Amino acid sequence: MDKGFKIVKASGEEEIFSHDKFENSLRRAGAKDYIIDSIKDDILELLYDGISTRKIYKKAFELLRKEQHSMAARYSLKKAIMQLEPTGYPFEHFVAQVLACQGYNIKIGKTIQGHCITHEVDVIATNKDTQCLIECKFYNSQGKYCSVQVPLYIHSRVNDIVKKREQLSKFENFEFQGWVVTNTRFTTDAIDYGICAGLTMVSWDFPKKNSLKYLIEKHNIFPITVLTQLTKKQKEYLLENGVVICRQLIQKPNMLDQFSMTDKKKDLIIKEANDLCI
Repeated sequence: MDKGFKIVKASGEEEIFSHDKFENSLRRAGAKDYIIDSIKDDILELLYDGISTRKIYKKAFELLRKEQHSMAARYSLKKAIMQLEPTGYPFEHFVAQVLACQGYNIKIGKTIQGHCITHEVDVIATNKDTQCLIECKFYNSQGKYCSVQVPLYIHSRVNDIVKKREQLSKFENFEFQGWVVTNTRFTTDAIDYGICAGLTMVSWDFPKKNSLKYLIEKHNIFPITVLTQLTKKQKEYLLENGVVICRQLIQKPNMLDQFSMTDKKKDLIIKEANDLCI
């Protein structure tokens, strides 16, 4: 039981299975201690050297789903973010909603004039006298990292936009921030350059107290792709029609009328969404 089994991450890296990390992931999903102990016993029987994190996740997800759908949904958050495909455009909308739920006024996919040229900005988030110019980098593989070229490029674009906006009276006394948000991780060089250049860098787990995962779980802003009782096609339909987070589905439950399902099934889906938003 105490043997340190090597597990293989999506990136191909190996690490020793951490009992504490695994327990914490179950606890963040809302599992009580007795559920955690039961699932951990099942997972320990499954472990062997070289097992993939994907296989561990799949088994834990199945066990959580038997207990409660919303717990399995919370546990699947990282995978659900990856399902904001195929273009990554829904990811921009999701990031915008994360900020909107914190009181920002948001605009998505706007072309604005810089000092030298025009720039398309994924998300513009404004709160009082602060404006965030946000680039969203979506990757559909957990093994891909956001490299230093991204903050290098964004830094120059933000500087060009800010130089122009500082000349406009409507932005007098405004503070401007350049952000890079990714659903995976940054390389070390990307983080070092971004911080040095004054950019706000947000990845799946960075910075610890303001990461994408932290913000989602703190404010209960879950993408509809976490919902365990919707098919892939149903999720895609909702995304294409502007329903990106669970709160939006709760506000527009009639969107489920497009699908061939019973009223009981619709109620269960809305209950799952409500459980996630509480």
